[in-house]
Amino acid sequence: MSKPLYIGEFEAKLDDKGRVVLPAGLKKQLPKDAVSKLVVNRGFEKCLTLYTRKDWDAELEGLSSLNHFNKKHRMFIRQFSNGATEVQLDNSSRMLVPKKLCEYAEIKNEAVFYAYGNRIEIWSKHLYTEMMDVDADDFADLAEDVLGDQNTGGGDE
Repeated sequence: MSKPLYIGEFEAKLDDKGRVVLPAGLKKQLPKDAVSKLVVNRGFEKCLTLYTRKDWDAELEGLSSLNHFNKKHRMFIRQFSNGATEVQLDNSSRMLVPKKLCEYAEIKNEAVFYAYGNRIEIWSKHLYTEMMDVDADDFADLAEDVLGDQNTGGGDE
């Protein structure tokens, strides 16, 4: 069974208690049985990552292959899972994002849910805006660095 693929960018506001409404456009992309079982955790580059419980369990399963006798592996596992929290949606489709995670991601009152592939990231609006503010030429250079060496089967060799 393949993982769901998410798409979209959704802005949201946090209330004074740290609750945020899961955007309807994103909620409808989640598997129906997953909506009540979500996990939020620290992501890379100061964002949070939202997982279905099933996807979170798969991430942990993948980490179980790391060598627990290796200090770097243990540190990675600890850092990766630090703050992971199961969250539930209330009747208004709000979830409570733990204060510790909001502080990590610098999320105060505005957030952006950024969904791509099988990932859902939650960013503070200001950090997301900074990250995505890339000059078109810099983006073209990045594309060349990341994708330029792929063998496309054509052209000069």
